[in-house]
Amino acid sequence: MSQDFLHPFRSLITGIATIFAASMAHAESAHGIAMYGDPALPPDFVSLPYANPDAPKGGKVVFGNTGGYDSLNPFVQKGTSPWQLRFWTHEGLMGRSWDEPFTLYGLLAESVETAPDRSWVEFTLRENARFSDDSPVTVDDVIWSYETLGTEGHLRYRGLWSKIDSIEQTGPRSVRITFNEPDRELAMLAGLRPILKKDQWEGKDFASAQLHDVPIGTGPYVIDDYEAGRYVNLRRNPNYWGEDIPFRRGTMNLDDIRIEFYGDQTVLFEAFKAGELSAVREFNADKWNTQYNFPAVQRGDVIKTEIPHGKPSGMTGFVMNTRKAPFDDWRVREALLLAFNFEFINDTITGGAQPRITSYFSGSDLAMQPGPATGRVAELLEPYADDLLPGTIEGYELPQGDGSARNRSNIRKAAKLLEEAGWTIQDGVLRNQNGDTFTLTVLLQQGDSDMQTAVDIYSRALERLGIQVQTETVDNAQYTGRVAELDFDITPFRRALSLSPGNEQRLYWGSEGAETPGTRNLMGVASPAVDGMIDAMLASESHEDFVAATRALDRVLTAGRYVIPIWSFDVGRIAHAKELKQPEKLPIYGDGPEYMPQVWWYED
Repeated sequence: MSQDFLHPFRSLITGIATIFAASMAHAESAHGIAMYGDPALPPDFVSLPYANPDAPKGGKVVFGNTGGYDSLNPFVQKGTSPWQLRFWTHEGLMGRSWDEPFTLYGLLAESVETAPDRSWVEFTLRENARFSDDSPVTVDDVIWSYETLGTEGHLRYRGLWSKIDSIEQTGPRSVRITFNEPDRELAMLAGLRPILKKDQWEGKDFASAQLHDVPIGTGPYVIDDYEAGRYVNLRRNPNYWGEDIPFRRGTMNLDDIRIEFYGDQTVLFEAFKAGELSAVREFNADKWNTQYNFPAVQRGDVIKTEIPHGKPSGMTGFVMNTRKAPFDDWRVREALLLAFNFEFINDTITGGAQPRITSYFSGSDLAMQPGPATGRVAELLEPYADDLLPGTIEGYELPQGDGSARNRSNIRKAAKLLEEAGWTIQDGVLRNQNGDTFTLTVLLQQGDSDMQTAVDIYSRALERLGIQVQTETVDNAQYTGRVAELDFDITPFRRALSLSPGNEQRLYWGSEGAETPGTRNLMGVASPAVDGMIDAMLASESHEDFVAATRALDRVLTAGRYVIPIWSFDVGRIAHAKELKQPEKLPIYGDGPEYMPQVWWYED
């Protein structure tokens, strides 16, 4: 990604200006907040730059999900809810601009105020902010939401609560949150927490909500009909309070959105071809090029749209559970990486059209640089040098195959590493000195045909090494439960990463939650170096230090060999009904949960 995408970052004020600012009781109230410097949009901005403020309202669309659901509460750990709900039915005090890293603008809050050192943040609610039942959003609702989500909510919300020293009302519509540790991002995280209606939950157990206990939100959409596991119907609230605020202008334009549920991706695609769905996202470039030529496409009734982006690759692949032997040995993990014949597998599944992910932040300015660590990155890693895995400081690159089906050279290297780790072939079976066989189980989700194909090819290579491979394919509910209980050896893995990584990195790979059921840290990494690099990111007071810390984190994770990376999603691909339109200007983040359908509209 080019430096232009990170232009909104600016250095903090230094010298005398900093000393003067530190002596002030509080900062000036503002319409937005950025991690470094000021928001790009002025206080009188009309709309987000990638939204069409004149987009028409109306239209009915149908989208498809695979699997099912048993909850309509996306804010608790219990159950599985449609992933779209928390983006469409609820809001926070602030909202993200997807055209600026690390920048938020007022949503439920009309203004935000912070201490110069970000030790506290204060939000002032808009006077007209309303829940979907037309009741006003109060400071009481805000305080209750933070505490309830922080103590009873989904794990993704609990980390912030442990870092809040106090939360108190400071005016009729104002609330101040004071933090207990230095972390510049906390003020921004606080702005993104969804706000729930306190009175709805009086006398009810929030964490164990039943299916019919649909949380009341402030968002543009409300659930008006559903059938468990089959569909959810949402309608745009005609009395939505935020219709004309700048952050919302030109967004949430569709009147009715229906989510239909299908057993697997194949059935969903056939429904789309039959005209039962309005749009689908396609993640396989070969399928995009070869299977999207059905009659509706040829007639022009379905449009194929590609959406470029400038965000990091994130990590997609097969994650290894290092809580279990022998995956706790880096040599075994490297051997499994060597045996994964990416070039051949990629050519088989995507036609070789999608490049491989090379690190967690590859494709962006935050990615680790080739070769040995230098400068500030080396300084950050040096205190952990004795414990870092080979390649972290010296430089690490993923194994490359020769493109042939046999991949002989890498298989030989893998066998040698396995032998160093104490595993040798005895009577055609890989065993350790105790005679235990190397048995590996891959947990797959039903209907994921690409991952099944990849595993089928991979298994043949592993069997040549004497590894006994088993594949367990389970339905969505079983899969969610198994992964939550950390009951897997290897399983498909996806972590989307942004240009503004922060506290969520602790959830993904921090030591604290590595053994907790339901953790996002599926690989089980518990590394002082990883924790240290995350701390350095969060404590950074300049863009340069932030980039160095992120590049150092990328090195530690990549050289950790926790995931077998596969192909990147270097461009978004959406096939959609011709009536669905999008703005001409694209955000730097491209497509995502808050781009399509949020800024699209329906036009006959």
